[in-house]
Amino acid sequence: MKTDDDFEIRLSKAVLRYPREQDAKAIVRHANNPKIARYLRDRFPSPYTETDGRWLVEEANAEPQNCVLVIEVDGEAAGAVGFHGQDPNDVHRFSGEIGYWLGEEHWGKGIMTEAVQALTDYGFKSLGIRRVCACVYAPNSASAKVLEKSGYEFEGKMRSAVFKNGELLDALLYAKISDACH
Repeated sequence: MKTDDDFEIRLSKAVLRYPREQDAKAIVRHANNPKIARYLRDRFPSPYTETDGRWLVEEANAEPQNCVLVIEVDGEAAGAVGFHGQDPNDVHRFSGEIGYWLGEEHWGKGIMTEAVQALTDYGFKSLGIRRVCACVYAPNSASAKVLEKSGYEFEGKMRSAVFKNGELLDALLYAKISDACH
C-alpha cells in the first residue's frame, strides 16, 4: 500500500496516520513492554528493539495488501493498528485481518476502540474490504471488549489454537461484515 504523509484519520483522542521516520524511537519506547507482546503473535518481538521500530516505519506497508497506521496520541506515536490483507488474486481477496497494540499508559481510555472502529470503516469504504476478522487469545478480555464495542461479532472459539509463552491457549474469532454485504 502506498503511504501518504498527508493521510490521517482524526479521532477524538488520537490520530491514525502512516508511520514516519521520526516515529521509530517513540514506537520502541511504547512497544518494548512484555505486557503488550504477551497477547500478540510471536512476530511482534519482545524485547522490541530500534531495528524493530525502524521496520515498522520502513517496511510495514511494503506489501500492497497491508495497511498499517500509527496511533498518534498527544503528538507521539503510541501504538499501531492495521490490516493484513489476503492475496488479492485468491478466494480471500475481500477479507482482511485487523491487528493492534497501544502503549500501556494509554490503556483504558477508549483510544483503541475508536481506532479499530475508524480503521474498519476506512477498510470498508476505501479499500474494498467486505469482511474484517480478528483473533484474540482467550485470556485477553480487554481486546475482546475492544472488538465487541467496535461492532465485531463473536464467531467462535478455536480450542488450543495458539501456543504462546509456553502454554496452549484458545483463540476467539471475531468478525465484522460490511453493510454493503447485507
